[in-house]
Amino acid sequence: MLLAETVKVPQMAESITEGTLKQWTKQVGDTVEQDEEVATIETDKIDVSVNAPKAGKIVELLAKEEDTVTVGQDLFKIEPGEGGGASSAPAAKEEPVAPPPKKDEPTPPSDKKEDAKAAEPTTPPPPKPEPKEAPTPAPKPKDEKVPPPKPKEDKPSAPAAAPPVPGSRNETRVKMNRMRLRIAERLKESQNTAASLTTFNEIDMSSLMEMRKLYKDEVLKKHDVKLGFMSAFAKAACLALKEIPVANAAIEGDSIVYRDYVDLSVAVATPKGLVTPVVRNAEGMNFVDIEREIAALGKKARDGKLTIEDMAGGTFTISNGGVFGSLYGTPIINLPQAAVLGMHAIKERPVVVDGQIVIRPIMVVALTYDHRLLDGREAVTFLVRVKEYIEDPRKMLLV
Repeated sequence: MLLAETVKVPQMAESITEGTLKQWTKQVGDTVEQDEEVATIETDKIDVSVNAPKAGKIVELLAKEEDTVTVGQDLFKIEPGEGGGASSAPAAKEEPVAPPPKKDEPTPPSDKKEDAKAAEPTTPPPPKPEPKEAPTPAPKPKDEKVPPPKPKEDKPSAPAAAPPVPGSRNETRVKMNRMRLRIAERLKESQNTAASLTTFNEIDMSSLMEMRKLYKDEVLKKHDVKLGFMSAFAKAACLALKEIPVANAAIEGDSIVYRDYVDLSVAVATPKGLVTPVVRNAEGMNFVDIEREIAALGKKARDGKLTIEDMAGGTFTISNGGVFGSLYGTPIINLPQAAVLGMHAIKERPVVVDGQIVIRPIMVVALTYDHRLLDGREAVTFLVRVKEYIEDPRKMLLV
């Protein structure tokens, strides 16, 4: 028989030393192939899959679901052998059945006392005594005066029961997952650290919508990529950051670090919370390149397949609350970044163009910035540049 091997909690990332064991995908007795998933560990950034180092049978689990586990901790034991993925739990043992008595063997005697007790007739209970009639009170003499009845004292009434409330009153308590806890921690840290301020502007989306309408089918057919609005805003932001480089900077100690590249963090909503995978060197990409990379990162995020490398770094963030119908909002800075651009829903509104009131599709955009780095002039200039590029996308070809 081969000796069982102990599998430990693997290294997850340089900054991650522990996680929560969320699920055992295999149980004791299950056989697994090499590299087949056995457990999932949830960290504050990603979910880590723990795989079998070789084919064999799971013989012992050394932690329970929802336990906190650390890197290097013993996690489970596996007995090397042939895999297969099917459960090899032993079948339940059959209990031996006593053979029927032979014809010549006497039937075992029964318990006479029990038989006698069962055979005794049940004695009916004795009849209840008839209730006695209450004696009739004797009449009082005519001359005797009857005292007046005493007035009733007002006794305090008991508290009335609360009226029933229609509908369910159930409550469910769910433990926060590590990602949600980390998001809460980082957002509160941002509010406590940065001198946050938000500036707004309105963008007429007519030209960009017309461009998308003209070319989206061609782009889909040629590049197998859906042409959306995010790529245009990403490109516009990269160009505006080139003009206002401090919006792409960060504070480190008593220094300001400027970058000549844009690693664009794109906010993506997942069932576990908001994540911000990074499009590297977005400043050198065209619309199709950006859309392709955002689509790939979005799929990985929704499938829970993002890695630490996918989310590390980031110099500027774009968040599109408009996909959920948001009209206005003040995004929170993703520290140590200097600013975040918030997109919102597009709504038709009356606007004045060349002295005439016309109906145009309008999006409100917001820039939340760290006032320790950016002054109002720089923040407003940045947002105006984004507005100019989106309202006339041809300008982005001239820069």
